[in-house]
Amino acid sequence: MPRTNHNGTPAQPPLKKKLNDTLIKNITPQHKAFLVWDTQQRGLAVYVQPTGHKAFKCIYRQHRKPRWYHIANVGDFGVAQARNMAMDVMYAVRNGKDPVAERVAERSKGTFKELADRYVKEYAKKNNKSWKRADHLVQKHLCGKWGNLPAAAITRADVKAIMHGMDATPPQANLVKACASAIFKWAIKEGVLKANPCQLIDDNALGSRERVLSASEVPVFWQAFDATNDLLRSTALKTVLLTGQRPGEVRHMRREHIVDGWWQMPGKPVPALGWPGTKNGKDHRVWLPAAVQALLTDLDPDAKIGFVFASTRGGALGKLDSTMRDICTTLGVTDPAKPHDLRRTHGTMITRLGFGRDAMNRVQNHTEGGIADVYDRHSYEDENKQIMETVAARLLALVNGETGKVLNFRAG
Repeated sequence: MPRTNHNGTPAQPPLKKKLNDTLIKNITPQHKAFLVWDTQQRGLAVYVQPTGHKAFKCIYRQHRKPRWYHIANVGDFGVAQARNMAMDVMYAVRNGKDPVAERVAERSKGTFKELADRYVKEYAKKNNKSWKRADHLVQKHLCGKWGNLPAAAITRADVKAIMHGMDATPPQANLVKACASAIFKWAIKEGVLKANPCQLIDDNALGSRERVLSASEVPVFWQAFDATNDLLRSTALKTVLLTGQRPGEVRHMRREHIVDGWWQMPGKPVPALGWPGTKNGKDHRVWLPAAVQALLTDLDPDAKIGFVFASTRGGALGKLDSTMRDICTTLGVTDPAKPHDLRRTHGTMITRLGFGRDAMNRVQNHTEGGIADVYDRHSYEDENKQIMETVAARLLALVNGETGKVLNFRAG
């Protein structure tokens, strides 16, 4: 009687072919992954995924359960090599060995430094646009103490010791733990490790940061921006304040994305332009107030393409945090402000002027308010333009010493 699936439908018979390189090249992917078994070498199969990715596998049974031994991706090995490898695997199985378990055990003998380097090379560079920053933290805070330890030997006690012993702020310590946890999670998925020692360890408690510039601080910081004698960073910080957009996105602003006064940010990365994408991966369109357009024109009146804030090497301007730290040190500010606090100041001004929290979420491309997930960005065009011009006008009034009562500018 033919075998059936769990849902009662007849099971498809195994697809068997005498494999050769041409046949494998011409296998067409389907909507579900499938195997093509070799009729010449027992256990050998080509695993074809819907994406078109193909790999040689040797599949055998251990304790009545199938074990998949990855031989190589198609293209790295030819059929002849794959057959030889499968023959070795099946020979080992007949002699009572478990090649998959042995491979996992061998991999787990590696040091944490080796594992961290593998993670960057095989995963982070391809999937994490902030991998350089994360790798810097791992190398600085973890590899010095864990580098030569077997990755499988690292315990929760080791993680706690790092969390409490590193020379770092509580938020940075939390970030280091998150970086370590990402490496261990990846290793588990790859079959290299069985446990993540970062699990069940609480982050350092953090206070909610609500820093905004007061009315009296706005002109002081504006003058300090000018005093840096760095036109690019000065203008970038002013743009963050007058638009309320994320500092990282402002640094990567492209002139190609500015159309008729609207800054149109693609949600997804555009590698050819060096655009990293928005933080939440959603397209965003924001009006640039006339004051901001004038600032950007002053940088280069004739430029039509490229980064608005380009470094000397042509890439995006470096981070603005150090500039803000220097400004706060010069001003002797007891509660230092960060570039993101300029964005928060803009958002606070939106609500203070009576436009409401939903308007702030729209303008600043937030998702937590709910409306940002569903609104039609063009249907709010007139209102968003009014918001941006009104908030910029109010902030510039403060810059010019007009510190009178805050008026509600909301129309209607």
